[in-house]
Amino acid sequence: MMDRHGADRLDDVLAEAVSGYVAAHPKAQAMQDRAARVMPGGNTRTVLFTAPFPVRVARAEGARITDMDGHDYVDLLGEYSAGIYGHSHPRIKAAISEALETGVNLGASHAREVAFAETVTARFNLDLVRFTNSGTEANMMALSAARCFTGRRRIMPMEGGYHGGTLYFSHGASPVNAPFDCVLGRYNDIEATRALIAQHTDDLAAVILEPMLGGGGCIPAEAGFLSMLREETRARGIVLIFDEVMTSRLHPGGLSARFGIEPDLKTLGKYVGGGMSFGAFGGTREIMALFDPTGPNPLPHAGTFNNNTLTMTAGHAAMTEIFTPEACIALNARGDRLRDRLNDLFMRYQVRMQAKGIGSMMTIHPLGGEITSPQATEHADIRLKRLLFLDLLESGFYMAERGFVALSLMVTDADCDRLVEAVERFVERRRAYLG
Repeated sequence: MMDRHGADRLDDVLAEAVSGYVAAHPKAQAMQDRAARVMPGGNTRTVLFTAPFPVRVARAEGARITDMDGHDYVDLLGEYSAGIYGHSHPRIKAAISEALETGVNLGASHAREVAFAETVTARFNLDLVRFTNSGTEANMMALSAARCFTGRRRIMPMEGGYHGGTLYFSHGASPVNAPFDCVLGRYNDIEATRALIAQHTDDLAAVILEPMLGGGGCIPAEAGFLSMLREETRARGIVLIFDEVMTSRLHPGGLSARFGIEPDLKTLGKYVGGGMSFGAFGGTREIMALFDPTGPNPLPHAGTFNNNTLTMTAGHAAMTEIFTPEACIALNARGDRLRDRLNDLFMRYQVRMQAKGIGSMMTIHPLGGEITSPQATEHADIRLKRLLFLDLLESGFYMAERGFVALSLMVTDADCDRLVEAVERFVERRRAYLG
């Protein structure tokens, strides 16, 4: 633990790093001032804000981005896992051009949505699928479907879970959440969550979770925990939903396939639509048939852009030609190697840091000890996260301030080598504050 003098010194060190950032980004600061006149805090996407003002990107190509002040970075954020193809991938550009030439806002059904649906259902083992415009919308629709299917009203997310802008459960439920009646399970706590499921069985429609927490720190679910959820929900007539908006990129068939545990519904998003605005929910024929417009009393599911030609075309090209099962395996192997190297580095220097995750997604935590739940991350010093973020920016790497990394297909082994070197410089430079 740091003593008070050490904490004071860390405050000073962070203040110095922030001052250096401000001095190096005068155009971004000016743009922040301009943005604040028309958007609250100059921001329309909370996760991208970093104090005193965020990086403002001017252009991007491949795995490289350049900010307004002319600084170049390797993009390790990967648009929070949506940007798996890098920036301006030539095949994605060609698909978009093809869609533009044949019509964008058709207001009609078309063949491209069918081809894309065939690809998505086969890839992720879904009987039927419906498309949405975001992962948030996909999760909202999946939960609503579960409530209609079961005739029950309550849902069980996990403490520390995130399922979109209206389904945020870090430190309890967000005040802007959709008004679902929720009881919060405890991630990776088998007995506590089993007891909650039993307690609320009669009114519990769905259990929803990511098989690896994305926004919650890239904490993988334990196989025994997922098995318990599958057994309990099946026995009690509760719909089990895996939010694979982020985690489906970690295995050719998604993490459910890697764990060998099939939920009743899955939600998808992010990269599956080729980097366009996209979401999907699908699963068993019995539940998804509720939306069949040829059946009696079908559930409505509108959305002007559900089958927009840009996403249908780009997504089909992306999933059949670019992010093939082979490409998926290679990318995640690269991520595993990188995470192992970082953890070896932290162990060698005996610092309280670790990289958690699976494959191409990880979060660097300034913590020692076991991290198996979001509660374990609450002790992390936010100042150390900010310092790592700023030091890596200075070294030419862009990631999330919270330590999140999502590799794109454009990130190379050489980029990973340079990142390990940059993190080692950070450890050597800031070792006094890393325990």
